[in-house]
Amino acid sequence: MSMGHSSPVVDPPVSLDSLLSPKQATFSEAETRARESMAESELSDISLDDEKLEGLNVEDSDSANHQTEPTSPSEPELPTKPFELDLNEALSTSASSHKKSASLTTIHSGRHISLLVNRDEQASGNRVSIDGQHKLQEEFARLQKEKDSEYQKGPPTPGFSPGIDWDFWGAVISDYQKFASERSEELAHAIAKGIPSTLRGMMWQLMAASKDPELESTYLKLLKESSIHEKAILRDLGRTFPHHDYFTDGQGIGQENLYNVLKAYSIYDPQVGYCQGLPFVVAILLLNMPDEEAFSLLVRLMHVYDLRGHFLPEMPKLQLRLFQFDRLIEELLPVLHVHFLREGIKSSMFCSQWFLTMFSYRFPLDIVFRIYDNCLASGIEAIFGFSITLLRKNEDTLLNLKFDEILSFLNTKLFDRYKIDAAEEDEQEIKYQVNEFVNDAVSLRITPFMLDSYSHEYEEMVREKNKHTAEVDELRSSNRALSVQVKRLEANYAQLNEEHVELLNELVKARLRNEEMEGELVRYKLLYAEAMHENEDAQSSHRMSINQIFNGLKRGSGGSKT
Repeated sequence: MSMGHSSPVVDPPVSLDSLLSPKQATFSEAETRARESMAESELSDISLDDEKLEGLNVEDSDSANHQTEPTSPSEPELPTKPFELDLNEALSTSASSHKKSASLTTIHSGRHISLLVNRDEQASGNRVSIDGQHKLQEEFARLQKEKDSEYQKGPPTPGFSPGIDWDFWGAVISDYQKFASERSEELAHAIAKGIPSTLRGMMWQLMAASKDPELESTYLKLLKESSIHEKAILRDLGRTFPHHDYFTDGQGIGQENLYNVLKAYSIYDPQVGYCQGLPFVVAILLLNMPDEEAFSLLVRLMHVYDLRGHFLPEMPKLQLRLFQFDRLIEELLPVLHVHFLREGIKSSMFCSQWFLTMFSYRFPLDIVFRIYDNCLASGIEAIFGFSITLLRKNEDTLLNLKFDEILSFLNTKLFDRYKIDAAEEDEQEIKYQVNEFVNDAVSLRITPFMLDSYSHEYEEMVREKNKHTAEVDELRSSNRALSVQVKRLEANYAQLNEEHVELLNELVKARLRNEEMEGELVRYKLLYAEAMHENEDAQSSHRMSINQIFNGLKRGSGGSKT
């Protein structure tokens, strides 16, 4: 740059469209320095209303008939750009700080996808027994045998798609750990395309290492016990997928299994008990596996995948993830973030529902299944990618809406951008580009390093808040002590005041008595003075009478002499 004087250069005007967030995320780890967040997410009360949910058909053929062969050009491909060297170093240094269970290992593929591999099976005395894994393999062999028999009889029945690559998925199920370690990129791509619906329940249990005969036996024992949450569970059963065939009948097996799993878990984990939103998570599991396996997977989700923090009384993990979500919006969608601030939109107003139910409330079921595929494979943190993708896809629309319109749009029209225009004869069928949605989500580079930096910010914010709260509590305690002291002094003062009044009364009475005595003394003095005066008059009269007698005697004696 030249150091000499030059004429000022006028920059061309910037259009408003250029301020919109880029369609491809360009966030780098170097930009995740700690700083104050512009908005502090506040957790509001979550209420799942009784609004009826309508079933939606989605375009998701690959989820049921996955092939490992190269996809056609029309299908959206996952990005294949590998991580850069500095990103790998950042990930390696942040792996220890990223809070995951010790029973999980993170394997990064070249497609930005992290696969969680369970290590419990390598330890002695593990809960996830080899017997459980063998049962899953036997179940897979049974399904494949049924598939072969169906093909021999004629056209396959629903649920058995001729496009399923049984050899590929058989290799995955035979040794998931080894396959995920050695062929992580291939497995990540297959999971992103969608696990076949026939195998989804088995794959979920393998990815979460939840198949546990001992825990399933515990579930059967818990069913014989009673729970204090039974009434609340029964009240919410009819609100969970009321239009789905499996849960429609109030006396059917669907609602019975849902009730059993929720009741058993409320006894198994009394600290959580029962919380609204949990039935939707359990219902998704029950649609893909029996109730005892759904219970085991629920326990795994809660305790290993750290979903439990969403349902504890203070919802600590939900508050953390809402804060992380706010920070992601601030970094990846800065214009939308400012617009939300101006309109008073907080993430807790719409995102709490997404995270509590893992998108199973209001979202089409086939999309929810694909979200669960990725969350169980990569960790609960995968929900951030789907959440940010929905906002980024609708950013231009959201920027033109006001407060009420934004909330209504977020609740009802988020998927319109992924909607497929139906043919005239199929106007009632609503289909979505599910593959495009999932690919957009997994393309976002939201790394553990980023989430950890936000977590540290949140912890620091909580520490400062707790410090302030402690100071306020200390001041309140001091204030209470001073208030007690003031009340004590006021009581003493009131007592002294009463004693003072009594003394004043006694003094007044004494003065009155003194005045009475003084009056009596004056009266007695007057009487004495009168008595003395009368005495003197009497003496004077007596002397005068004596003198008169004496003088009379003298005159009598003088007359006789003459």
